[in-house]
Amino acid sequence: MERIKKNFGFGAMRLPMKDGQVDIPQTCRMVDAFLDAGFNYFDTAHGYLDGKSELALRECLTSRYPRERYILTDKLTNFYFKKQEDIRPFFQSQLEACGVDYFDFYLMHAQGVENFAFFKKCRAYETALELKEEGKIRHFGISFHDRAQVLEQILTEYPQIEVVQIQFNYVDYDDPAVESGKCLEVCRKFNKPAIVMEPVKGGNLVNLPKKAARIFTELGDASPASYAIRYAAGFEGIMMVLSGMSTMKQMEDNLGFMKDFKPLNQEETEAVEKVRQVFRSMNLIPCTACRYCTAGCPQNISIPDLFAVMNTKQIYHDWNADYYYNEVHTKQGGKASSCIKCGKCEKACPQHLHIRDLLVDVAKEFEKK
Repeated sequence: MERIKKNFGFGAMRLPMKDGQVDIPQTCRMVDAFLDAGFNYFDTAHGYLDGKSELALRECLTSRYPRERYILTDKLTNFYFKKQEDIRPFFQSQLEACGVDYFDFYLMHAQGVENFAFFKKCRAYETALELKEEGKIRHFGISFHDRAQVLEQILTEYPQIEVVQIQFNYVDYDDPAVESGKCLEVCRKFNKPAIVMEPVKGGNLVNLPKKAARIFTELGDASPASYAIRYAAGFEGIMMVLSGMSTMKQMEDNLGFMKDFKPLNQEETEAVEKVRQVFRSMNLIPCTACRYCTAGCPQNISIPDLFAVMNTKQIYHDWNADYYYNEVHTKQGGKASSCIKCGKCEKACPQHLHIRDLLVDVAKEFEKK
């Protein structure tokens, strides 16, 4: 961990895309700017961007810079192994995809009650710890999506865990479904540094409702992302805040306020609390658009996009959301009413959303006769 420079990381889950592929020239420029600003932490997983994220980092980062210039984190995801014997070949394929000989951090991905039981059954933690002993992993950890009580159980059973990646932002801090604040408290209790994912909640804390945006505008010209990321980075016990930047403009904005990081002052903290109250009053669907739910959907429903247009309709009450529902997001895939209620999406959802019920609500809103 000593090689980490500063407390801001580049999450490769939402890289710039062009014609269905990662925009390599723009990603290279973003990587260069990130490193030039003195940062060096990169985070990926095999499933990000349908397998394109690791390959993009090989092309834009690992093939262009010496190994000591960057910290690289990858993850073991339950979708890609069925038994212990599958783990090492998969791990080796990840090293090759990324173009490296070792990972600085390797995380057991999306841990929660069900995933933890599956990983234990397959002895995934033990296999990863063996890989660490062999020098192919420098630091061992988990990414976590569940209640604080489950995190405490995992850290008790596996004290070898060195870091914990948690979802943490000002909306989820005291949300009973996510328990971000309580999860951070557990990390502190076990003396485990925390890595923050979803500090802007999949863009929801950037594209704010007008009432919320006005609160920040009155403070000055800083971006909504700056308040969200600085909020997360200001807590004791936070080692790293990841940002999934999709454009060079986003990169420049993030670097601008994180290069010389300052926690939120009292006035800014009060403004964040007011924005949090706006979100609570709107009853929006707390989807982060991670897209884990879409991989196994037999009806090919673009669930995050349908939830996004539902939220848009709640915020703006205009025709635009209806257009996107009917003419964009359901043209290639199923409508909300196409759901056969198999439940695969809910098992994959890190936010523990009742997706089947929510799709019924979406259908009622957009499929009126």
